[in-house]
Amino acid sequence: MARPLRFIVDNGIYHVLSRGHNRRQIFHDEDDFTKYLEILLKSKEKYDLKLYHYALMTNHIHLIIMVPQSANLSNAMRDLNQTYAQCYRMKYGGVGYVWQGRFKSFLIQSGVYLLQCGRYIEINPVVAGLVKNPEDYRWSSCGNYISGKRDKLVDMDPEFLSLSENLEERKKIYEEFLKDGLKEKRSIERYFKAGAYGDENFIGILKQRGLKQVTWKVGRPGK
Repeated sequence: MARPLRFIVDNGIYHVLSRGHNRRQIFHDEDDFTKYLEILLKSKEKYDLKLYHYALMTNHIHLIIMVPQSANLSNAMRDLNQTYAQCYRMKYGGVGYVWQGRFKSFLIQSGVYLLQCGRYIEINPVVAGLVKNPEDYRWSSCGNYISGKRDKLVDMDPEFLSLSENLEERKKIYEEFLKDGLKEKRSIERYFKAGAYGDENFIGILKQRGLKQVTWKVGRPGK
């Protein structure tokens, strides 16, 4: 049976997820995380992507990326995952798959929806019990927003930039926004079933254009 076509659009913003095969660990030490980020940067530059948020957990990854040309989403993720898998096998040996099937991708509406998805990703390490504060986790984009550090990997979320004209004020607002996300009982994980995150009109238009539901059982984020 042929695999279903991925729903992609030009200039789309996507929440991308990949998980280790059978939910096994894909990062075992600091060098593994560092290697993945090095490959991610190369893929980002090669395929002209913007990376707004990310979090690398031990057995899965979250990325929020903007893709000017729709075809580059699959091309970039294929290169990224295949290259890391080759590095992984060279280091740890073994046979078989490193990643569990194809990556999953979910379209995100711009505006507050983008910021909410970024928050969902960056509080994952806290929910998993890895750190007390989101900005303390080394392998996510949160430090770029809270500490104000800048690097080639992360492009500032335009919604973050719109929070305030003053940098220190923006950081304070975003820090409170993250704390509010940890307090909220209502999760945004429901959008994994819809295949996209946004208002009803946004989802309705995408369904008319062929958007199908996507299966991704999140559960408790792996450590």
